[in-house]
Amino acid sequence: MRWTFVHLLMLPTLVCPSCAAVEANVPASCPEHQRAFGGSCYEFVDLRHSFVSAQARCEQRGGHLAFIHDEETQHFLQRLSDPEKDVWLGLAPDATLNLRHYATPEAHCHGRQVCQVAAVVDSLVEPCPQSYLSVDHHCTDGLTLSVSAVAAVFDDVTISVAWLLRETQGTPSCKISTGDGRVVYLRSPEGLESSEVHRYTHPGTFVVAVECGTGSGVHVAAQSTIAIQEPITVFGGVRCFAGGRRSFQANGCQTLQGEALLIEMAVKAGSNVNYRIQRDDTLLLGSSVFRGNVPENISVTPEAMQRLGPGCHRLTLYASNMVTEREVCTHLQVCVLERVGGLRASVSPEGGDHLRSPGLTVGVSLDRGAPVLLLFSLTGDNSSHYDTREMKTGEGVFHLANPIQGPVRVKLRAWNDLSSLEVEVLAFCGEDPVKDFTATSTSSIQDVQASVENTVVQLKKQGLLLGETVGPLVSSVSNKLNEESDELNRDMRQKLRETLLEILIDTVKEAPPKTPEVVHVIAKALAALVQKGTELSTSAQVEASLLFVNLSSNLLDIDVNNDNVNKVHAAASSIVEGASNILDYSSDKSISDALLLSLSNTQSVLLGYIETNKAPTIIKQANVCVLVNRVTPGRLHTEALNIPNRSTVTFSLPTLLSRILPSDEPVDIRMLTLEKKAFSWHERGDISGKIGALSLSREDGSNISLENLSEDIEIRIPRPDGERVKATFLDLGNYSTTVINIPSGNNTLVLKMVPSKDPLPFKLYLGHMDYPTETNHVAMTEMPHQGATQEERYTWLLNATDLKGSNGVHYLVVRPIVGPGIKSINATLSITSFTAACKFWNESVLEWETFGCRIGVQTTPLVTQCLCNHLTFFGDSFFVTPNLVDASRTAELFATFGENPVVVCFVGSIVVAYLLVVVWARRKDIHDTAKVKVTVLDDNDPSDEYRYLLSVSTGHRRGASTSSQVTITLLGAEGTSEPHHLAAPKKCLFERGAVDVFLLTTPFSLGDLQSIRLWHNNSGSHPAWFVGNVMVHDLHTEQKWHFLCNSWLAIDIGDGSLDKVVPVATETDLKRFSNLFFMKTAKDFSDGHLWYSVVNRPPSSTFTCVQRVSCCFALLLCTMLTSIMFYGIPTDPSDQTMDLGQFEFTWQQFMVGVQSSLIMFPINILIVTIFRNSRPRETSCCRRKAKKQNSFSPTTTTTNVNVSLDTVIKTMKSNIPSTECEFGPGQQVDINAVLSAVEDFIKLNNKTIDAAQPKTPPEGSPGSTVEANQKKSNKSLYLYQQLCHVDKELSQLGPSGFPSPQSHSRALQQIQTIKGCLEQQLFKVGCVKPDELTQNKWSPADSIDGDGGQKKKGCCHGGLPWWFVFVGWLLVFASSFVSGYYTMLYGLKFGKDRSVSWLVSMIISFFQSVLVLQPLKMLCLALFFALVIKKVDEDDFQNMEFERNLETNNSSPTGDSKEQQTVTRDHSLYEPPPAADIEAMRRKQIMQQKAFALLKEILTYMGFMWMLLLVAYGQRDPNAFFLNRHIRDSFIGKTSTSKSLKEVFTWANTSLLSNLFGVYQGYITDGNSKLVGKARLRQLRVLNDSCQIATPMLQFAPDCNALYSWEVEDMGSYETGWNRSERNNTSPSTSSPWTYQTQSQLRAYPIWGKMVLYRGGGYVAELGPDLQDARSTLESLFRNTWLDVYTRAVFAEFTVYNANVNLFCIVTLLLETTAVGAFQFHSELRSVRLYQSTGGLYIFVMAAEITYLLFILYYMFLQGKLMRRQRWAYFRGKWNLLQLTIIILSWSAVGVFIKRTLLGNRDMTYYQNHKDQFASFYETAIADSVLQYLIAFLVLLATFQMWHLLRLNPKMNVITAALQRAWNDIASFLVVIVIMLVAYSVASNVIYGWKISSYRTLIDALLTVISMQIGMFNYAEVLDDTPVLGGLLFGSCVVLMTYVVLNLLLSVILVAFHEEQIHHKPSDEEEIVDLLLENICSLFGIRYKGTKDARGPEVNEEAGATPTRSSNTPNNA
Repeated sequence: MRWTFVHLLMLPTLVCPSCAAVEANVPASCPEHQRAFGGSCYEFVDLRHSFVSAQARCEQRGGHLAFIHDEETQHFLQRLSDPEKDVWLGLAPDATLNLRHYATPEAHCHGRQVCQVAAVVDSLVEPCPQSYLSVDHHCTDGLTLSVSAVAAVFDDVTISVAWLLRETQGTPSCKISTGDGRVVYLRSPEGLESSEVHRYTHPGTFVVAVECGTGSGVHVAAQSTIAIQEPITVFGGVRCFAGGRRSFQANGCQTLQGEALLIEMAVKAGSNVNYRIQRDDTLLLGSSVFRGNVPENISVTPEAMQRLGPGCHRLTLYASNMVTEREVCTHLQVCVLERVGGLRASVSPEGGDHLRSPGLTVGVSLDRGAPVLLLFSLTGDNSSHYDTREMKTGEGVFHLANPIQGPVRVKLRAWNDLSSLEVEVLAFCGEDPVKDFTATSTSSIQDVQASVENTVVQLKKQGLLLGETVGPLVSSVSNKLNEESDELNRDMRQKLRETLLEILIDTVKEAPPKTPEVVHVIAKALAALVQKGTELSTSAQVEASLLFVNLSSNLLDIDVNNDNVNKVHAAASSIVEGASNILDYSSDKSISDALLLSLSNTQSVLLGYIETNKAPTIIKQANVCVLVNRVTPGRLHTEALNIPNRSTVTFSLPTLLSRILPSDEPVDIRMLTLEKKAFSWHERGDISGKIGALSLSREDGSNISLENLSEDIEIRIPRPDGERVKATFLDLGNYSTTVINIPSGNNTLVLKMVPSKDPLPFKLYLGHMDYPTETNHVAMTEMPHQGATQEERYTWLLNATDLKGSNGVHYLVVRPIVGPGIKSINATLSITSFTAACKFWNESVLEWETFGCRIGVQTTPLVTQCLCNHLTFFGDSFFVTPNLVDASRTAELFATFGENPVVVCFVGSIVVAYLLVVVWARRKDIHDTAKVKVTVLDDNDPSDEYRYLLSVSTGHRRGASTSSQVTITLLGAEGTSEPHHLAAPKKCLFERGAVDVFLLTTPFSLGDLQSIRLWHNNSGSHPAWFVGNVMVHDLHTEQKWHFLCNSWLAIDIGDGSLDKVVPVATETDLKRFSNLFFMKTAKDFSDGHLWYSVVNRPPSSTFTCVQRVSCCFALLLCTMLTSIMFYGIPTDPSDQTMDLGQFEFTWQQFMVGVQSSLIMFPINILIVTIFRNSRPRETSCCRRKAKKQNSFSPTTTTTNVNVSLDTVIKTMKSNIPSTECEFGPGQQVDINAVLSAVEDFIKLNNKTIDAAQPKTPPEGSPGSTVEANQKKSNKSLYLYQQLCHVDKELSQLGPSGFPSPQSHSRALQQIQTIKGCLEQQLFKVGCVKPDELTQNKWSPADSIDGDGGQKKKGCCHGGLPWWFVFVGWLLVFASSFVSGYYTMLYGLKFGKDRSVSWLVSMIISFFQSVLVLQPLKMLCLALFFALVIKKVDEDDFQNMEFERNLETNNSSPTGDSKEQQTVTRDHSLYEPPPAADIEAMRRKQIMQQKAFALLKEILTYMGFMWMLLLVAYGQRDPNAFFLNRHIRDSFIGKTSTSKSLKEVFTWANTSLLSNLFGVYQGYITDGNSKLVGKARLRQLRVLNDSCQIATPMLQFAPDCNALYSWEVEDMGSYETGWNRSERNNTSPSTSSPWTYQTQSQLRAYPIWGKMVLYRGGGYVAELGPDLQDARSTLESLFRNTWLDVYTRAVFAEFTVYNANVNLFCIVTLLLETTAVGAFQFHSELRSVRLYQSTGGLYIFVMAAEITYLLFILYYMFLQGKLMRRQRWAYFRGKWNLLQLTIIILSWSAVGVFIKRTLLGNRDMTYYQNHKDQFASFYETAIADSVLQYLIAFLVLLATFQMWHLLRLNPKMNVITAALQRAWNDIASFLVVIVIMLVAYSVASNVIYGWKISSYRTLIDALLTVISMQIGMFNYAEVLDDTPVLGGLLFGSCVVLMTYVVLNLLLSVILVAFHEEQIHHKPSDEEEIVDLLLENICSLFGIRYKGTKDARGPEVNEEAGATPTRSSNTPNNA
């Protein structure tokens, strides 16, 4: 029973306890939170407790509840107590107490409360006593009534009644009244709650009352109020009323500004409705009604409407009540109107052009009155057009269709409900004079000019020649002219511009502008007209300037109200823009004067519309900036005058002006800044910076003169862009010197010094042309000077007087001032030197002067500070002096080498590297020399004199080179050449990217080549060949043919072909983008890129590799010099940063790059040009020709007698046309018969030529006949030469070789006759002279210089003389020496740290340039070349030497090679390989590739598996097991796994706390593991009465608490002792064991227990930081019943770190219950390593992880290629899916690894910041566990992949095939096994699940049944429980599964294995294994005996077979 002291109206437990300490006779010494009184300490505890709990708390702390002994104690407690709070007081049966009654208990125990006086204080004299404080009665609740406060209509409302008085006599009966007329009677509600469900049918407020009574007279009543509301559906009608009579709908409400608005609204259904009106997030007003369907009028006050402002506003109406889930809203459009005023309109054409636009664009602006309706009236000469639009805001742009041509008057009317207003504007629409204007067409310009003149005439006739009509016309034409830049029609454009200028001038004269709009239109047109000064004469520029003056004057005279300030500003901006355009190029005095006058007028105009002490008016254009302002004199000096956001001149006025100027009159400020020189016509003055002007004037415009002021005016002028300075760093250990170059003695020299320490005394001596001394110097000073800042103290200014007018080189000596006996100091000094001058424009003498101005000490390299005593135009002259290096200090600087060797060593290493690379480059040049020569093919027939030059290019692809024997055949229109073997014995051919040149001969011309045929025999180690392109050059006709192959000749790449026919490329093919881009890119990278070409230069280039290396060396040193010269330049803060995507740069950086390029590139470009264009010394024309002639000149011949008649006949049949047709092979042929046939053929041919040749050629006859005759003469000449050869053979043979002497003589006579006929034929055609037939033959080399006596221009094609190479070498060494020398000097001056910084930045920028920027530039250049230029580069082979096999030449001592040299032709080379041989080679190649792939796969797998195992075991630590076991044994030990609530507290107070807080502070157990943060206890609870009780058991078991689930979890907040509070006095940030905290607050996560998944939140109590506090916390929790019947799980969580093994252990000790009264105990420990060790093993494991990722990337690449090739079939392969799974798991592991690292860092950061709290590492531990699981599965799958490799073993292959064969049967048996396992598991779980733990769940039962199959089964526990049933159940399971099903499964597998052994076919992979083993054994010299490959037919070869030479003679000779 719970008792309560009640004061006034009390609720149960709503009381606050107070307690007092034990009294003492001596004065008490109390803590700060207690108050002393009467020898005792009183403490007021602001916590809610019952009386028993309050008394226990006070006694626990050594005190008791306070007693009131007397009135003083009562007064003391009254002063300190809160009258609004109830307190507990102690009572004692003391007879001395004087108790008085103030009331009876019945007066205070009302309703459901009953007074229980006698049960509390039996010893008191009177019942219900009272203390001196107040009357407190002991009352208790009799019943509780629970009902919802608010509910909706027709919702179920539950009314609950609970009877609380159990000791009363009699059975209670209750009556419930629902308030709407229904009465419910309840019988006997004792000991339980009764509830009733009721539905209310209409809204309202109802009182629910309950009355209960018993037979003993106890009567208790209670009541509660419930509000029934109707849900809101949607809004009904919404209207608004304005002005008392105007009504509007919701989308169009209108009201006047300042007028109230009445809004009527209603909802269709709903009660207790709260209305709210908002605009965006601003609440306007609100209202509440009971009946929502009754319209409610809400008045918006005029003040609220005033806040809305004019215009249309969208208001939102909301309706809500307590039973509607979401607010209902609608929108209301309210327009606050004003009277229409300030209507303006401007007309412009669509597209910006009046003349060419199909319509008009009208811009309308309205100062007030919006929204309005607009009526546009367009009126022309004969027609009108009207259009109506609506404008809801103050501005709008409207596009109108305009069907009217010519002038149009646009009238605009705007109106609303209150007023209207009209305006009228003028527009002009006609034909476009620039419609077809083109810069390259003179007629177009003339047509435009004529059209413009006609238009002007038409306007003048109509009286419309006005600025508003002419301005757009001129602007349109001028803009078109500005787009053109062709120089051809510049004069025509200039004439047209001057015509337009005259039109503007005439228009302004005839109709001066009267409004700012007209001035703006004319000025804008004039600004566009003068944009290009090169197309305006000087006189036209003068007229334009005067027109600007006229316009500015007109604008000054126009009287405009303040409403049109924006228009005036626009007109002024156009005038300033035009002046800026002219100043950009003009240099005439009259023009400058006129423009300055127009700018002055513009300033006057702007000052007319400016207010005093307001923001200035600023106009900024490209070259001119204007600022005007009006201020009082007192504000002149408050802030500097400048143009914001621009680098302009800044003026700072002194305070003197505010005293000399009248204070009551404002001052006008006129400021002007000119980017360009306005006085450029004045050649003197040397003004290099910006010009600024400032003047002060009165309000009437009169100038205020400021001269000879006693205080200076400060002017800061930015210096010109691009001029930079360099600092000189001096070591002051002794005298230090630097060199300064002063360009002009009239300027001021500024020396800015920065010492290493301040103060640093020293003296400066300046000498001219010589080193200064103490007696001989130009100037001397002692530093530091007087000044407020260091800059002022260390700045030395020397004006022209100080410099004595001297200029040129000056020497500055720094002498440190030291004390006596001190020889040197350790200090450095930085000196920056430059010259500057301040000049003003003297208008009286028109000169730049310096009088009254001087340079200030705050002048920097960025800004010049001028101090002047007057105002006018100011400019500065600035010159940046170079940072020269004093060469005389070389020895001194090199003496510091030991301290700063960085740059010197780097330069030295570059020199050494250069020398080493030069040696390699020289060897490469020698090697390349052999590649340049033209190879004369050995199989050329010596009698063939028609020559072709072949250039064969091998591609740049990987593996493009070949080791095969290549053969080529040329196919032409007139014949086909014989196959030629492309071979050279002295050089390697067809290397990657190489170009090989051959000389091929044919008997005669083949005509226009149509194609070539290429093949090779697929021999050598790398037979595959990627052919790039082939070029064939006819050396006789100079014709070239290109053949674009770009394909593979290989059996295993591409189309698998070794023989290709490539057609000739057309002009379109050659100029195709892909061909041009590739050719240009390859050429640029191999020859153009200086660095790349060192390795890959063309061998034919005269620019040698040594020269290229030397150029790179010189370029690198020059780059280093320019980089170190400009390194550390001070940054200009005024420079604007320019962005290009992610790249940012400033103008200063850009200029440094430009200056570096100007210094570095000219000399290097000159060197490269000299080397590239110099002719080789040894290739003079005469020497080369002599060499060629000597090398191929015939030698003395000897007669060869080994000539037979058969040889002669064979020669005739093979070389003479038409003989083989008549005399077939194998016939016995007579030589005389053959010669007769030839003679008949020649005579017939002569007759044909005579008939075809006309006597007189016709006029205009084409050259086809001549060309045909030429071709025939070539063939006849060839026939003639063959006959000569036969004649020679017959002469050598003699009569003895013939059957009869007559036959020999007859043959000789026939040959002479035939030769005569041929000579006659050749002479008739005229192609050959008689003496040419007897001349010697040319050598092959002569054909390069000419053919047939026709020579080229010369063998040398120009270029520089050979001796220019020495000039290039001189420049290389000179530039390298100078750059390296000065680079080392700069490095020694910089110091070590700065040198290292420069070196790092230089190296990074160098590699960025070489590897990124330069290749990108070349790619862009190639792209431009391929898209725009489209020119095919031709290779030049004219100066190349010829190379021939000397062995072949030397073997022929005779003069006629034909006679002495027999060309041996290999049949395999001169015929393409047959298809069968190609197939056999392809198969062999494929097998070799598969064998290599197999070996590669095995090795890769071994490496992959090794790395995976290293990673797997690198992530695990065996010490983790021992650490977990130690912690588990320490905290659990032999503790029982099942505990009661009391035992849980006992365990926590003993085992848990004793191990958490060990011997050493902060360590657990024995002190090896550090406790990280605090430990905590967390419990999860369920709600009270969270389950349903069976009805018959209600009276026996009144309480029911469900098992844990997320739905019934208790997440409420309580007071101590689980007392629920109605007032929340606890701070949200305070963590209390009685307050629920979510998992996000606790940084926890859901945890799986043995029974269910538990949420991460709960009620938490933290333990610590020491044992005493933790034990106190546990005792407090125990006393207040922290664990009770509602507790379902208790977690003890903490984290420890063991530094010995570098492991964190996250410990979770879980006690969970299923509400049966006992807690089951188990633990979860996770060890993780968050900090990797730094030993060698860690580095090894990290390397293994990186290598493993590389393996994964490699496998991804392979699988990607396989997936691309197989597409969807890829996913049907089991091994493919296995490999894909490994890849996915690997990347998942990488992701989890990264997440674990991030989580670990996050948790450690939290712990370091909250060391006094619990630190949760649970998520990190979960991530680590997931990582271990992923790695484990990776190891499993990767090991399983070994089965795939074992397929190569024949036995394993049989096993795999057997399993595949039996798979269907195995699958069926597996289904049967699964069914039986499930059946027996379910049965055993149902039978034994409630009494044997092995079958507790279905999963446990399944595992037990499976274990039984392998013999792991506890038969005793089953047979002991149910012997018969258990024996039958598990006996049948053993028989059916073990003896039947499993044996049948094994039988199926064995049968399949037997069948596979019978029908097994060896696979190709077995053959591959044999081949692989054979290759491996042969590598080690071991003979391998294995199964031979089933090889295809070998390539058929016929030894000694010589192919018959194909006839090159056409059908018609």
